[in-house]
Amino acid sequence: MIRLFKKIVPIIVIVIIVYAIFLFLADIDKITDKIINFKPEFILIIIPLTILSWIIIYLRWNILLKTIKVEIPHSINFQIFLASGALGITPGKVGELFKSQILKDKFNIPRTKTAPLFIVEKFLDSIGALIVTLFGIWFFPEIGYLAIFGLFVLLLVFKILTSKKLFDKALILFCKFKYFQKYFEPLSSSHEILNHTLYNKNMLLLSLLSIAYWIVIGSAAFFVVQGFGISTIELLNMISIYSSSIILGVLSFIPGGIGVAEGSLIGLFSLQSIDFSEAIVIVVLIRLFTLWFSTIVGFIALKTSKAF
Repeated sequence: MIRLFKKIVPIIVIVIIVYAIFLFLADIDKITDKIINFKPEFILIIIPLTILSWIIIYLRWNILLKTIKVEIPHSINFQIFLASGALGITPGKVGELFKSQILKDKFNIPRTKTAPLFIVEKFLDSIGALIVTLFGIWFFPEIGYLAIFGLFVLLLVFKILTSKKLFDKALILFCKFKYFQKYFEPLSSSHEILNHTLYNKNMLLLSLLSIAYWIVIGSAAFFVVQGFGISTIELLNMISIYSSSIILGVLSFIPGGIGVAEGSLIGLFSLQSIDFSEAIVIVVLIRLFTLWFSTIVGFIALKTSKAF
């Protein structure tokens, strides 16, 4: 646990620096006013929605485990799932691969069996994000170009994932990152499981759960905006704005998408005629509920599940 915390500390320091820069560029008086005027009753909506988004993704994770004939008691499996949230601030969220290590340590389930599920999860996340991003075309026609590009990337990724030769080449490229190196062997030798999962009959249900996740977590972000008394951004628009910004953050491979996701959100809010200082406060609070809340809960789950 201490070893993990030491790895996370530099990321937290970077977050503090990034947020400090945002605050330096903003009008402190406006920020203070906005924080004071936030309607706390909206927290009673935001937190349940955030927790509901976890449950949706957990259901998806549980179905994925069943496709490879792995069944774990929900009481333990849910803790393991939550524990991976502590590593959601790693580059590209690759820290979530740690679920495979916990399953190996606790249940002696080979990583070659569960590691491919991380790739499937990220692929499903992309499908869901792309679909809900389309909601924003009505408000931002330019998003159509992003959607076309996203569709092209998804098709390319699907081709790579279903081709053993292309998959191995992609793995060699990714394993230049130090964190990925220890997972090279289990991922490389489990392409058959990956292929089986992608062509499984449950893919439609898994995709629908992914779409539901982005709708729910985007709704949580929407109510953060509502808490500041802003009614100019519609729900579908907010869901699209949130999903596209988070995906950009993940693709940047910067830990937690820090700076990129926030910058994208601030920029899109500015296009909605929201004051820069006001946008900063909104974005920080959105990230607090949608990223840092799950990170804190993840660390608690790591402790209670005795993963270390």
